[in-house]
Amino acid sequence: MPVKIRLARRGRTKRPFYHIVIADSRAPRDGRFIEKIGSYNPMTKPATIEIDRDVAFDWLQKGAQPTDTVKAILKFKGVLYRKHLQRGVTKGALTQEQADAKYQEWIAAKDAKIAERFEVAAQEKADRNKLISGVAKAAPQVADEDAGAEFREDAEGTVSDATEATESTDDAAGEEE
Repeated sequence: MPVKIRLARRGRTKRPFYHIVIADSRAPRDGRFIEKIGSYNPMTKPATIEIDRDVAFDWLQKGAQPTDTVKAILKFKGVLYRKHLQRGVTKGALTQEQADAKYQEWIAAKDAKIAERFEVAAQEKADRNKLISGVAKAAPQVADEDAGAEFREDAEGTVSDATEATESTDDAAGEEE
């Protein structure tokens, strides 16, 4: 029985939500499945991915084939990296302790990046809500103001040079007469 790791769609029209499931490849997309190992919500910013990494790794070791989208999710969550490290252990390139240490280090760094993305998204949302409610005014464009100040200085300098040149020519013309 060929086994796949794939997405099963849930949610309503134009509001998708997916369960990450282990299913027989002959079963329909939203039909029977063997086990649910996580969920994926693409509607949040950034997308929310909840997955049991250990169960996904076990199924990959047993030969389950992920679909393209699930493969990207597993790569993002580090399950495929763990499988890569495990192959190194099997071949003798690493010890199990070294592989576990590398994996935990990678997971910690990745979780920190994801947490930072959530913080940035929350800050953007708060700023947008303040702007919409009228509590905060729009931030001025600093680059445009600097460019405008330089233009004004150039324009004033040009005008003053032209005025001085005109006055000097008038003085010279007045002295000749």
